[in-house]
Amino acid sequence: MSHGTTATLLADLGGTNVRFALAGESVEAPLRMDSIRRYRVKDFESLADAARRYFADTGCTASRAVIAAAGRIADGETVKVTNNPWAISAPALRAKLDMDAVRLVNDFAAQAMAVPLLKTDALAPVGKLGPATLDSALPQTFVVMGPGTGLGVAGLLWREGQWVVLETEGGHAGFAAHTTEDVEILHRLNARFGRVSNERMICGNGLVNLYLALADIAGEPAEEYTPEDITARAEAGSDPLCVRTLETLAGIFGSVAGDLVLSLGGWEGVYLTGGVLPFLLPWLHRGGFRERFEAKGRFRETMERVPTSAITHPEPGLLGAAAIALRAAGLPLHPQH
Repeated sequence: MSHGTTATLLADLGGTNVRFALAGESVEAPLRMDSIRRYRVKDFESLADAARRYFADTGCTASRAVIAAAGRIADGETVKVTNNPWAISAPALRAKLDMDAVRLVNDFAAQAMAVPLLKTDALAPVGKLGPATLDSALPQTFVVMGPGTGLGVAGLLWREGQWVVLETEGGHAGFAAHTTEDVEILHRLNARFGRVSNERMICGNGLVNLYLALADIAGEPAEEYTPEDITARAEAGSDPLCVRTLETLAGIFGSVAGDLVLSLGGWEGVYLTGGVLPFLLPWLHRGGFRERFEAKGRFRETMERVPTSAITHPEPGLLGAAAIALRAAGLPLHPQH
């Protein structure tokens, strides 16, 4: 594979993996799918080292980059990735890779910017409502959220012919207990961690945190399970406590998603994404997610009309980074679905 030095390198950097690709040259083909490669963060000292490996493995070159990183972007120039050891500086990375420009964005800003490029077949309804309708004639507000190594949250606004992303660290907002069981879980996680954020439950390691809390509540011995162990046993139905863990996570996920709609005014819909979502999706469809999503007291009727959709595109982070690159090149991104 060989591309010219005018290409744009895309990176989707989380706590565990970094994915690279090259941007396409049009809204119709925004992402070069054959250019995608994934690497483990722990195998490299820095993002620059991982990018050099990508160029060596693919034979690609690029003069610009859009880096979507899981962390707060300080002054548009630097980021300390929340759940991995890399600290990234746009000017330093530009110099190390001999590029003309490097842009850092929050990973969920990229996830949000993927939404305008998604086709209907890249969305799966969660609940009875179909996917949200994007209407270029009206101002609209959406929530984009989901679990991976952590919990990402962004707002996506359509205003005066432009997409605007509200970058947040909403996954680190404090957990609000809604049920008696929630309170019991909160007590146990508070004793273990001190402050308890939503991310302590809605992410890969959150499965383990919930499993341990539920085992203690039930007075049962806890096994030393990984998130993969819990999911596999829940799917097989071989461990009732693992089943309960997935059911509980789905319900709490619904509560948090509904709270975000209320907080951000995301009345037009919620897009669910993240690396852990494919494993959780069967459990979200079982009803607990939507029931707790809608259980917002005097706002229940309103919440019943808010669609929730899972993004099934294989690389929404890279797709969103490509959307950012295309917009920087002056190409308009109009609603697609």
